[in-house]
Amino acid sequence: MAAVDESADIAVTAPATTAETASSHSSRPDAGDERSEWMAGLTMSVARWAVRLSALLAGLACWHYASSKGLTLYVRFEQIPGPLKVGEALINQLQHVAFYLHIGASLQRIAISYSLAAGIGITLGLLMGRSRFIRDLIFPYVEILRPIPGVAWIPLAILLWPTEEGSIIYITFLGALFPIIINTMAGVRNTEAALLRVARSFGASDALIFRRVVLPGSVPFILTGFRLGIGHALTGVVVAELIAAKHGVGQLIAISSQTFQTPKMLAGVILIACTGMLLTTILQRIENRFQSWRPQIK
Repeated sequence: MAAVDESADIAVTAPATTAETASSHSSRPDAGDERSEWMAGLTMSVARWAVRLSALLAGLACWHYASSKGLTLYVRFEQIPGPLKVGEALINQLQHVAFYLHIGASLQRIAISYSLAAGIGITLGLLMGRSRFIRDLIFPYVEILRPIPGVAWIPLAILLWPTEEGSIIYITFLGALFPIIINTMAGVRNTEAALLRVARSFGASDALIFRRVVLPGSVPFILTGFRLGIGHALTGVVVAELIAAKHGVGQLIAISSQTFQTPKMLAGVILIACTGMLLTTILQRIENRFQSWRPQIK
């Protein structure tokens, strides 16, 4: 009988067990490393916000200096109120009920038009991204209508819609619609071909591929379209309210301009800017959170 060397078997298998144990330990990040990474991320975030706030404060300081000194370097600041007067006008407006009525009217129009644009834009973008026939059918209209500015739609919108409210919502809707369509279509068309081949090799149907691969991969693009669309929606609603509205932030700016209440007018402009920045920041955070939805081949 041949003798079996058990020690040799043990010598061969022992390193493998040791390696598996070492790999299992190495796969678990140490709590200290996690804490240091969290602290580093927090420090970087604080530093970035400090830079942003410093830039804003520097801009306000330049604005205050130019308006207080009445600088005239081709751009004239002698008639422009400083940030302190504008802030005082904004605080004064916050004490009047009419100011909140203007804000509520504008927010209601944005909510209605943006919801319509999101629903229709996502639907058309998904269909255009998946079907060449539908893309060839609709895309020419998108390319023709997209460059038209909102102010050019106002006369036609007044003729098309029986009420001024419908005209304003229509103009705001068009401003938000096209960025959502284009970005959604780009998200569908930019799905990696390798992912589609892998899914088909496992026998996945077209409906399953669309639900599990194409749609999750399009989410970051759709959210980018949302972020771009909200800026266009704000622009559209203000432009429409400047001309064809009885209430709204745009109408508040128009009345203040006509009555030479420049601080009140600039307070409305700053309110629009802050609203746009807030909505864009919220959508940016949501977009960053959903970046992991995009399938990738590792």
